[in-house]
Amino acid sequence: MAPSGSPATGSQLSDDARPSLRLAAEDGELVEEFELQTPRIGFAQVGGMDEVKKKLELAVLGPLRNPELYKAFGKTATGGLLLYGPPGCGKTYLARALAGEMGARFASIGLEDVLNMWFGESERRLHKIFDRARRLAPMVLFFDEIDALGHKRSELRGGGGRNLVNQLLSEMDGAQYDNTDVFVLGATNHPWDIDPALRRPGRFDRTLLVLPPDQPARAAIIAHHLADCPHQGVDMAALAKSTPLFSGADLAHLCDLARESAIEASASAGAIRPVGPRDFERALKTLRPSTIEWFAQARNFALFANESGVYDDLLDYMKRNKLG
Repeated sequence: MAPSGSPATGSQLSDDARPSLRLAAEDGELVEEFELQTPRIGFAQVGGMDEVKKKLELAVLGPLRNPELYKAFGKTATGGLLLYGPPGCGKTYLARALAGEMGARFASIGLEDVLNMWFGESERRLHKIFDRARRLAPMVLFFDEIDALGHKRSELRGGGGRNLVNQLLSEMDGAQYDNTDVFVLGATNHPWDIDPALRRPGRFDRTLLVLPPDQPARAAIIAHHLADCPHQGVDMAALAKSTPLFSGADLAHLCDLARESAIEASASAGAIRPVGPRDFERALKTLRPSTIEWFAQARNFALFANESGVYDDLLDYMKRNKLG
C-alpha cells in the first residue's frame, strides 16, 4: 500500500539499478500542457503491494531492463495499464513509483487539464497532451479518474463526450502516432464504467487491482504517520491487526484523530501528553473502513461483468475476506 507520504521501506534504488531510460529534468518543470515531474521514489518506497509490483515488473519494467529476452518472445511494454480498486489505496503513488523505477518523466493529468466547455476544445487539449508526451519521451502519462474521460459511449448522451472517447482511442492506438516510450497509466474506482474499446489490445489492455494494505503495510503506514509525533505505548502490530480493510487514507485519518485526542488532553493538562493506546481506542470507535462501501458496489459488477476473467482477483479477495 502506498498513500501519499507513504513510508520508505528501503533505500532508494541506485541509478545503475534502473532501466536505461534515465534523463535529466527538473522537478516541477512547466510546459504548456502539464507539469513535468521526475519522481525520486521507486518500489522500495512502496509498502506492501508485492503482487502488484511483481506484475508491473513483468509487464512494464521487464521489457525495459531486458529487451532482448522479451523481444525473443515477441513481448514489449506497449499499451496502457489500468489501476483500479477502492479509493485511498495508493494508485497515484504507485504510478509515481513506477515512473521513478523507469527513470522517466511523469505527468499527472486531471479532468481540469482536458475538459473544456467549448466544442472540440477537449479533444484538442487531449491531442496536445499526447503530442507533447511523445516529444518528451520517455514519459509516463497518468490519467486519474480515467472513467470520466473514457466513459462508455453507449451511456453518453451528448456528442462531445463520445468525441472525447474517440480521441482518446485514437491517441492510444499508435497506428497514427508513434507512442514509443510513452507509457499510459489510468486509475479508476469504477472500471466497469470504462468504454470496452479502451480495454482492447494496445490500449488499457492490462488491468491491476490495487487493494487495501495488508497487515505489515498497515503497521508501516501507522508508524510513518506517527514518526514526527510524540507517542508512547502504541503497539503498531496490534493496531494493524485491528484495522483490516482500512485504506491508506483511512489509516492517515485514524492517526489524525488519535493526535487530536492527545492534543485535547495536553491542552487540558497544560503539558504535552504523547499519543497513546487510549487515543487510538477512541478513534477506532468512530471509524469504519471506507472501502466496505466500494466492495459492496463492486461485487455485483464483478459477478455479472466478468466474462473475460478480468475481475477474478477481486472476487478471490472478496471471498477470502468474506465480503459478500
